[in-house]
Amino acid sequence: MKDVYPYYLGSEPVQANEGLEVLDKYSGKPVCRVALADAEAIDRGIAAAAKAAPEMARLPAYERRDILLHCVKRFEERFEELAETLCIEAGKPIRDARGEVSRLIDTFRIAAEESVRILGEVLPLDISPRARGYRGYWKRVPVGPCSFISPFNFPLNLAAHKIAPAIAAGCPFVLKPASLTPIGALLIGETLAETSLPKGAFSILPCRRDGADLFTTDERLKLLSFTGSPEVGWALKARAGKKKVVLELGGNAAVIVDRDADLADAVERILIGAFYQSGQSCIGVQRILIHEDVYDEFRDRLVTETGKLIAGDPRDEKTFLGPMISEKEARRLEEWIASAVRKGARLLCGGKRDGAMLEATLLENVPRDEPISCKEAFGPVAVLSRFSDFSAALAEVNNSRFGLQAGLFTRDLYKMHRAWDELEVGGVVIGDIPSWRVDHMPYGGVKESGLGREGIRWAIEDMTEIRLLVVRIRGTEV
Repeated sequence: MKDVYPYYLGSEPVQANEGLEVLDKYSGKPVCRVALADAEAIDRGIAAAAKAAPEMARLPAYERRDILLHCVKRFEERFEELAETLCIEAGKPIRDARGEVSRLIDTFRIAAEESVRILGEVLPLDISPRARGYRGYWKRVPVGPCSFISPFNFPLNLAAHKIAPAIAAGCPFVLKPASLTPIGALLIGETLAETSLPKGAFSILPCRRDGADLFTTDERLKLLSFTGSPEVGWALKARAGKKKVVLELGGNAAVIVDRDADLADAVERILIGAFYQSGQSCIGVQRILIHEDVYDEFRDRLVTETGKLIAGDPRDEKTFLGPMISEKEARRLEEWIASAVRKGARLLCGGKRDGAMLEATLLENVPRDEPISCKEAFGPVAVLSRFSDFSAALAEVNNSRFGLQAGLFTRDLYKMHRAWDELEVGGVVIGDIPSWRVDHMPYGGVKESGLGREGIRWAIEDMTEIRLLVVRIRGTEV
């Protein structure tokens, strides 16, 4: 890693200062500094995006595709560098970091494919005699300059889910990466600076939260896409004015294990869903509902396998569980666990903290109104409960402020369709965990989990507007 990273303003690197210290999340030691944008720099970035909008909109599809494919090539060449950066700045175990780099590459490759198939239609208008002789057509055009705010937990891929479709659609943008993990987005900026994107087409501007107001309120921006906490996301929407808003927010995802499930398979998958990336995923498994006929066997198997997880230095190839993003967040979750135990919950395993390292933790008999059950934990903790009636289990999944994704382990085709019909979530995953995602699928939630959908095709739809053309063909009227 470099000692100092510039930000990108109007497509150019700017070493304005050394204002932001980035820590190794495992050791807690400083590893580098990052230039920090002030309000003036953000304003200039937005102005550059607005100025670049006409030229971005005129970019032919093949050129947008080639820009994205250049990024794919460079990310493949820098694969290990990108993975190591994630390992350091996010505390992500190296195997998981490599997985995220693979998803980054997938996301840009999908966007390259979609960039040449942004389709329109011929629209017949002669639905009645008065419209005889009229013909309609519609196409999609870029919405204009976009504002993106990305989170700390997937510094590369969740930034990519905003940047790649914007390029595919022909939209210039300004991006604020998470201040805890800004380097991944800046490395994407390094690669974008190598391309033929118009001058000013992108700015990647780390800044402090209290200085980021223009990302939300500036009227030159036509869309705001935010990924992060519900509290922040809905507050930003309230202040965003007339622009489009897309929100990918939090969750406390549930998975149902029915009595006909393959328990060994369910344990293996749920172990990953609950503790992958130290549980710091908005679709991480937080609530596990198990049929009473298999509850005891499933619980005992899951506790045993949880105890085998290796925690420690993310750089170690054997490490499964790394640190949480900060000691503050680990303390918060430690307090939530203690509160649940005080209210009658049973601690099955884990619960201990050392700095930012929190043990993989399982609880049962947790009161529904305890934060560890009803709020978003965003850490390596899951809550077990039993059910006897499938309808009641579906209702329990829906008994949440959130609705991002849910999982169901069953072999019953009818229960699968009932879950798809009745669960109030953006996606239902059968035979697997709610944490499963492929980067071209529509992804997003309902209720407090968000607004709109990510996934390249759906993001492009948000970043474009329909423009209609009506032609009157004279001589054919009634």
